[in-house]
Amino acid sequence: MPLTSDEELTELLEETSTIAMVGASVNPERASNHVMEFLLHKGFTVIPVNPGRGGDHIHGITVVGALSDIDEPIDMVDIFRNSEAAGEAVDQAIAAGARAVWMQLGVINEAAAARAEAAGLKVVMDKCPAQEMPRLGL
Repeated sequence: MPLTSDEELTELLEETSTIAMVGASVNPERASNHVMEFLLHKGFTVIPVNPGRGGDHIHGITVVGALSDIDEPIDMVDIFRNSEAAGEAVDQAIAAGARAVWMQLGVINEAAAARAEAAGLKVVMDKCPAQEMPRLGL
């Protein structure tokens, strides 16, 4: 089952240091851009992932085209894609050896969540870490 309790969310966020953000946007008006900036200010290493923007920079960090292009361990994949497209991102997170997937507000894909959990990943759906962290006092 996806993580929902304050204790589970706190534990996940506290054990996370490297986040791959799928669907990161170079557009400063997009939510993913704001959330990436928030997470960077909170001390996380955030790797922006966007197949159409590989080589560009967001907040000074080079965008990679795919999760498979990341050479370091991924603690969590933060997914800024619609619910249907989230399934592909989850499958890539599993293949990349991520420890958790976090689907953003409005992103719900039960089948993908079940695949992730079956592969041993922690799952969060329909939440935003930039909203949850202040609420949890992190």
